[in-house]
This record gives sequence, C-alpha cells and structure tokens, in this order.
Amino acid sequence: MLACSVDHSSCLRLPANGFLLLYHFLFFSFFCLSSSACSNGNCQLLDSCSTATDCALGLYCGNCPAMDKTQPICTRGQATIPTSVINGLAFNKYTWVVTHNSFSIVDAPPLPGVQRVTFYNQEDSVTNQLTNGVRGLMLDMYDFEDDIWLCHSFHGQCYDFTAFEPAINTLREVETFLRNNPSEIVTIIIEDYVHTPKGLTKLFTDAGLTQYWFPLTKMPKKGQDWPTVTEMVQQNERLLVFTSIGSKEADEGIAYQWRYMVENESGDPGIKEGSCPKRKESQPLNSRSASLFLQNYFPTIPIEDQACKEHSTPLAEMVGTCYRAAGNLMPNFLAVDFYMRSDGGGVFDAVDRMNGQTICGCSTVTSCQAGAFFGSCKSTAMANRTPTATTGGSVSGSVQLSGSYSTINLPNIALIFIFYGLSLVIYFN
Repeated sequence: MLACSVDHSSCLRLPANGFLLLYHFLFFSFFCLSSSACSNGNCQLLDSCSTATDCALGLYCGNCPAMDKTQPICTRGQATIPTSVINGLAFNKYTWVVTHNSFSIVDAPPLPGVQRVTFYNQEDSVTNQLTNGVRGLMLDMYDFEDDIWLCHSFHGQCYDFTAFEPAINTLREVETFLRNNPSEIVTIIIEDYVHTPKGLTKLFTDAGLTQYWFPLTKMPKKGQDWPTVTEMVQQNERLLVFTSIGSKEADEGIAYQWRYMVENESGDPGIKEGSCPKRKESQPLNSRSASLFLQNYFPTIPIEDQACKEHSTPLAEMVGTCYRAAGNLMPNFLAVDFYMRSDGGGVFDAVDRMNGQTICGCSTVTSCQAGAFFGSCKSTAMANRTPTATTGGSVSGSVQLSGSYSTINLPNIALIFIFYGLSLVIYFN
C-alpha cells in the first residue's frame, strides 16, 4: 500500500496497516499542537486568543471587523511610559497619550430615571486609563445642579440627559493615582463652561489636587523648554491644568491653554488625509511662541468598532502630516477616542515611535538607550513581542474593554441634538 504526496511525485511505502498508523500519528500531532496553543496569560502580541485571560499582561483580546479582521488576537492595552526609558529631559520633549472626553464612558450610568442622549468616547474608567499609561485627560466641565459636573453637551449648558457625574469624582481618581504613583505627571485640559466665581479653584482644592499643582509662574510663556520631568517630580509639581477661558489665568491662576500650546482642529478636519489645520483659537502650528503641541485625532462622530481601523495606518500618516505642518515638531499630546482599540499596536505603537524619534533618534522608544548618544539604538528582538507596560502602578490581570472583544453595539435610539451649531440626527443600529 502506498501513501503518496499531494503531487504524487514521491511515495512512501507503508505496511498494510499504514493508514491506521498515519491516522494515529496525525491525531497525536494535532492533539499536541492544540494542547500547546497559548492560553492562561501566555499569549503574546498578535497571537490568536479566545478570552481576555489568554493574553499576557499589558495585552487584551480584541478584533477589528472594520478591517475584515474577525479573528481575535492579543493587542496592546498599555503604553510604554517614555520616562521609564529616558528620564530627565524637559517635559515638552515627550509625547503622551491623551483621552478625548475621558469621562464620556460607554457604561457610565445615567442619572436616575433619565436616558442619556449623547456620544461616548471611551470604554473604561479614568483610573483604568491612567493605569494603562494615559497621561492626559480632556474634561468638559459645566455648572450643573449647584455644582460642577462633567457633561458631554452643547451650547455651553449641561442637561440631565447629557450629564455624567460631578467633576470631583473624576478628580479624586486623579488624586489617588498621583498619590500612589509619585513619579508620574498628569495633564488635565478643561473645556470650560464653569462660570461660578472661583469654582474651579474650590473644585481642585476639595479634590486634594492643589498639592500637586504645577505653578503658573513656572510655565514658559515664550516657547522655551519646560522644566525637566525630574525637577517636576522632585518638587511634586506633577499636575498641569489648562482651561479654555483666558480670564481664569488672572482670576484663578489656571493656565489659558492656547497661551502655552498649539493645537490642530478637532473632529473630522483633524483626521483629513494630507491636511492638519490649526484650531481657530490656536496660534499657527509652526509657531515657536508656545512650547507644547496637542494633536487631536478623532472623528466628529465617534464609533467604537471603527476606532481599530482609525488607529492603524491612517493614524501614522496623520502624525506625519501634523509633524510637517508644525515645522517638524512632534506632538506632545495625542488625543484619541477609544484609545485601546487597534489591530495590533495602535495608539501605543504610534506614541512609542513618536517618543523614539524625539528623545533618542530611534524608530521606537523601546530602542532607546539611557546615556547613549542620540541615534544610538539597540535592536528590538522580534521574539519579545509583548511590550513592557511601564506604568506608575502595578497592573494585575488582563487589560479588558467593557463588554467582550466583539463589536459593541449602541442601543436602538435616535440621538437628536444641536452640536457645534449644526442639527444632527444620528441613528445607531
């Protein structure tokens, strides 16, 4: 009896029971391969996975149907903190992950008896965002219910159907993080609709955050370098706060955002291929009178299951476009929606590349060598595919989005509201 190869060019002579032996051999081989498949936290970056617990620390199990990638794989869920690789540089020499509308979280409960009607931009808590390496929070603050609330609203007014929670709740999460991670620096950028006199001053005081406040007097106003991250940590000046209302710089000592940073347009204009226009309030992106650069990278209408596609090649291209528009200046902040969604490395890989080029002249920050000459890079072994998640605190278990790795669908509701002066009627299936 002959067992032949597919093209019949060669044959192997087997005994009479050869096919039975071959069957047992193939079955045993399949069993061995199946039993050796990764699981229980052993799966590395881009390995196939079935559940969140399959992936190693710093990874989560996700897919990207928007790119026809329905097989779940382990994708990055945490940032490499650049100061853990190269420390001691000026604050404005680094790039940090920022979450747009950090408080606008998919599973956040609405007010009792109210159905929230708004867009969502993130999928996990602010505490989780910080733990995963996010170092900038964009927060919309409003006067509401005789307090200051976080709202995703319109026309400068918070409603019960656009409200999320009192701002102090989120700020207390920030305080806990800073207290537990004494070498970390956090930036808060406020879209400010608070008109209560000294309202923000009281808010940050009540949240216990003034002890970490980076003083206005030390902020460079003519485009100079910022203090080094080492100096900021040593002085415990580890919280930068910016407001969109210019008068509060004099009234409350809170930095007016566009005096210290340039910013590209948000929403769809900020992700248009080949174009990176400045925001109307901002100085020109290539101005050197402000030493911080915020790059917005998120669509006007956030859709969760599209973010993995947006965070692939289009993100890398837009970083390059805005880098050139800013006169070859790398952004210090990259603001995104659904920051963990990707088809592999996503936002985290993009920021690694940005930091690598800026702080050491290498293709990625993981190739940087402390104390080495600029451009002296170590090779990164392909075998070590799981990034080292270096955050201020320790992370246990697997990084997981709310819900499963499959597409999260919004309920069948019509969102009807006026947004930036335009009437929009958006139906989600």
